[in-house]
Amino acid sequence: MENGFILGNKILDIVVVALVIAQTIKVLYTLFKEKKLNFRKFLDTGSMPSSHTASVVSLATAVGILEGIGTALFAISAVFAIVVMYDSTGVRRAAGKQATVLNKIVENIRKKEGHTILEENLRELIGHTPLEVIVGAVLGAAVAVIMS
Repeated sequence: MENGFILGNKILDIVVVALVIAQTIKVLYTLFKEKKLNFRKFLDTGSMPSSHTASVVSLATAVGILEGIGTALFAISAVFAIVVMYDSTGVRRAAGKQATVLNKIVENIRKKEGHTILEENLRELIGHTPLEVIVGAVLGAAVAVIMS
């Protein structure tokens, strides 16, 4: 494997580039959708595309291309990618939906009884829609193919 140009490891470089591109797209997507520039989106999770998915798919794709799909390293990377993608659309998405419901309950209690149960709302956008994961996967694979 050739040395990388950013971190000295080509596979790690591919993952970092995929992550940075995905997070940059989030900022641009928010600018397009909400008509305001929000650099905080560069560090946020959730939204379009899934940067977690872009990272793990770029990792698995780069390992497959550079090390071979018959290697244990590829198998580990591929399983890791599948688990992350499943988790982001399953468990983490459900947690985000539950946070939305809990925030509404707390707000209703606050309005009716004047009690402050939480100082701040729970974070609602935790997981991803299947489309956000698919776009992240395509992005990650494309970055790995282009950079390998």
